[in-house]
Amino acid sequence: MAARQLGKLTTLTVRNAKHKGLCGDGGGLFLQVGASGGKSWIFRWKEAGKMRVMGLGPLHTVSLAEARDKALACRKLRLEGVDPIEERRGKRAEQRLTAAKGISFRECAEGYIAAHRAGWRNDKHAAQWPSTLAAYVYPVFGDLAVQAIDTGLVMRALEPMWNDKPETASRVPRPDRKRARLGHRARLPARREPGAVARASAKSPSEAV
Repeated sequence: MAARQLGKLTTLTVRNAKHKGLCGDGGGLFLQVGASGGKSWIFRWKEAGKMRVMGLGPLHTVSLAEARDKALACRKLRLEGVDPIEERRGKRAEQRLTAAKGISFRECAEGYIAAHRAGWRNDKHAAQWPSTLAAYVYPVFGDLAVQAIDTGLVMRALEPMWNDKPETASRVPRPDRKRARLGHRARLPARREPGAVARASAKSPSEAV
């Protein structure tokens, strides 16, 4: 049985490829030419009798040499019984989770307000959200990652409010009865959600009627 040939393509053949279809480089790597002339790299293999196709990037971004490195990495994963597509999906999901964990409370709160403000009927309470958060909450943990916020920090933010704004502070809901959605928006565990502080800062305008 003849050895599988690799490196069939050259920089010149890649550049001159014009017709729609696939140009094989060997080892599962193909240059894909679209109907409009666009070119991209794909890696193909068979799994349980079905053809699997994984995109490796456009030619204008990924060179022939880089595409070969990517294809080699895919072949090595397959050698270990790992699906390259699932491996990439897992890494991307992990990256998104890591990025979400780094989101600050200020970013979450501002995003929550921007997303819900249009539906709030009480203009006075709508204005209290950002002002009260800025005065009492952000100085304590506004720039901390949502996951880093614990009960002690929440109490530090609430204590001055009991003296200055007892009416606002009295609106703190029971945690087991009403969970805030700020942490959930960042895809973080419910037990880490700091929304009770946001509710403590100002009652939801949609409820303050």
